[in-house]
Amino acid sequence: MASDTNKNRQCLKKLLSKPGNGNCADCGAADPEWASYTLGVFVCQNCSALHRNIAQVSKVKSILLDPWSKFEVEFMDSMGNNAAKAKYEQIVPAFYHQPTHKDCMLLRDQWIRAKYERKEFVSVERQEPYSAGYKEGFLWKRGRDNGQYLSRKFILSEREGVLKYFNKHDAREPKAIMKINTVNATFQPEKIGTANALQITYLKDNSTRNIFVYHEDGKEMVDWFNAIRAARFHYLQVAFPGALTSDLLPKLTRNYIKEGYMEKTGPKHTEGFKKRWFTMDDRRLMYFKDPLDAYARGEVFIGGKENSYTVLAGLPPNIQGFHWQFGITIVTPDRKFLFTCEIEEDQKNWIAAFRTVINRPMLPQEYAVEAYFKHKP
Repeated sequence: MASDTNKNRQCLKKLLSKPGNGNCADCGAADPEWASYTLGVFVCQNCSALHRNIAQVSKVKSILLDPWSKFEVEFMDSMGNNAAKAKYEQIVPAFYHQPTHKDCMLLRDQWIRAKYERKEFVSVERQEPYSAGYKEGFLWKRGRDNGQYLSRKFILSEREGVLKYFNKHDAREPKAIMKINTVNATFQPEKIGTANALQITYLKDNSTRNIFVYHEDGKEMVDWFNAIRAARFHYLQVAFPGALTSDLLPKLTRNYIKEGYMEKTGPKHTEGFKKRWFTMDDRRLMYFKDPLDAYARGEVFIGGKENSYTVLAGLPPNIQGFHWQFGITIVTPDRKFLFTCEIEEDQKNWIAAFRTVINRPMLPQEYAVEAYFKHKP
């Protein structure tokens, strides 16, 4: 009996070397050590936990620790990740965000449920909630001034090119109109403090406005996220008619390059350093008094090295008023920005983030944004 168990396990391990099986079927993480013996897919440990949430569809075992029958191994051999992908991912819309192991658990959970439980990608009709070009519903929105979450009606209209919300359920005029061409959405469960939390940003008078929303139903929140991506995709297809889909997809939504606390001083470098929450969003470095503020206290444009932007470890000599010891100097064509980090690791990570941006050549449209920053009052 023991020899049969070992034999089955060895056969199972060999299956991992077949094309497609060496990465998690759902998030792409390398070297999966679990498998669903009802779906025939190899998955990582994190995704295996999510498969347990749909036990009526998927039953998982450890490849290394659990006993496997010959029948189960034969089924895994007959299916495998590539065959399952062909079966369950037949028509995934181009704009639909397919999560990786770096994404939050909500996105991964809903991706798994969409594939295997709801079978959304074998029938276009099942994609109606995010593919229709119009979506409306109620989300809990954080109040700008009091921080309370209140139910607000949201409408996304691809035809009008806007996302808008209303302060009262029977209101005729929206409280805010967000143009799709500047809208971004990113899940922020840790920052906002609830699993289904989405941070939506848009430009208002060329300044970034933050809106924080959530819904009790994880599917509803992910549907909103993908509906925003769909609207952005179709806007970009019209705006850039010759562009390849592969070039447009990274522009649909974006996560922030880095966020966290640093201390900063003012333009004269004589003011005391103050602790602020910083967000690096593409080339905009924004700072807030509180991470959930609606508006930034200030925004700095970070250009490319060919335009005289550089980042240096440490502070210029004779600078005073800082509490944290690990300094960063960002040099722009007009001035130097000085920051300090609490620990050396934070300093290194921020410098790496800044260099990622500075080492990237500026796009033509980014010169217009830089010019705005230089001339704004």
